[in-house]
Amino acid sequence: MSRELQRYSITNQMAAIATYAEANTLTIVRTYRDEGRSGLRIKGRPGLIELIEDVQSGRADFDHILVYDVSRWGRFQDVDESAYYEFLCKRSGVHVEYCAEIFKNDGTFVSGIAKSLKRGMAAEWSRELSVKVHAGHCRVASLGYRVGAPVGYGLRRLMVDESEHPKALLAKGQFKALQSDRVRLQHGSAEEAAVIREIFDQFVNWRQSYSDISRQLNDAGIANHNGRPWTDGMIPTILGNENYIGKTVYNRTSRRLGQKLVKNPDSAWVRGAAAIEPIVDQSIFARAQKLLAERRVEIPEEGMLLRLRLTLRRRGKLNSHIINKTLGLNHVSSYVKHFGSLRKAYALIGYVSPRDCDWIDTRQLWVSEQAKHATELAEVLRNDFGLRAELVVNGIGLEVGGVRVISFLVARRLAQRGEDHAPQWKAY
Repeated sequence: MSRELQRYSITNQMAAIATYAEANTLTIVRTYRDEGRSGLRIKGRPGLIELIEDVQSGRADFDHILVYDVSRWGRFQDVDESAYYEFLCKRSGVHVEYCAEIFKNDGTFVSGIAKSLKRGMAAEWSRELSVKVHAGHCRVASLGYRVGAPVGYGLRRLMVDESEHPKALLAKGQFKALQSDRVRLQHGSAEEAAVIREIFDQFVNWRQSYSDISRQLNDAGIANHNGRPWTDGMIPTILGNENYIGKTVYNRTSRRLGQKLVKNPDSAWVRGAAAIEPIVDQSIFARAQKLLAERRVEIPEEGMLLRLRLTLRRRGKLNSHIINKTLGLNHVSSYVKHFGSLRKAYALIGYVSPRDCDWIDTRQLWVSEQAKHATELAEVLRNDFGLRAELVVNGIGLEVGGVRVISFLVARRLAQRGEDHAPQWKAY
């Protein structure tokens, strides 16, 4: 479903498809739908994924697929992708018909040209819309309004109308009601502001580490903005947040058209000044940025492995705790980012961890096993009980008096601690 045009609502598509089916003496036996989903990638499209799986596995109890128009396969940037899914259906003996197109999908030269043009138009429409939306967001952000992600600790989102009159505070997951409304930043409680100033003071004036600061906050019983304990990684996020000196910042990262998330250079950031009353002084914020920059040291991968090898020789073993607590070593996340996993980094220095990692090596096997069970149970629920069961991530989505989800978990058997102990399993 695309949100830009009313004709693409699920209800309108179903009505048009039902009319087409009646006019062509076809009976609808099943509906696959992806409501409120992006059409840029097949990932996150459980309806389309289930359709392709049913067709390829031979479970399909139909010989036609009715699609509203060509773009409903998706606005894939590789136009061959939607053609590929249609080809899979035709290869399995299922004919595809388009209900709102002026051409007939009969395999002729004309229909082939028309579908290619439609696929290209759908992809280009997404590209053009992406550019327009991004430009609009940048303009709104430059005016000091909040655009995008949830706010950090000690901040709130305030929805205002076009005359800047406050309307309501937005909770996590809530969005503004009207297109003309805007979102401004607002301070949280005075206690939260005091915590933010204390974090800057501990880091800049007392030169405390991230671990020391987070430990002090947790010992004092102060929760973060999600109501959970603080971690080391949250502290630099607080220290680098320009919201605390009265600025909004947008476009630090971008994910164009569903592609990989990239970090943008500082010159591409969009700042809106005087968006909120500063919580910390500009001078202490500048000093914090200088200290943050000095703490970041670029080390080549050979150097990272050399330091890891020296630590192993000194400590006799390696684990996440040792790596994170050893001065001069990169954080565990850096080793994972550069080498794929800690075990791969260990292998490069000739170290084998005594930890049992079989459950990691067999993870893909159990993922496929979960999918197999979900598919079998969904078929039973549909055929034997007449329920509308759809495959979703890690399970089945059911509509029985409201939305319900059946999840499948794999329990890992733990090492038995002795003959007197009963076997134990742990489900994550």
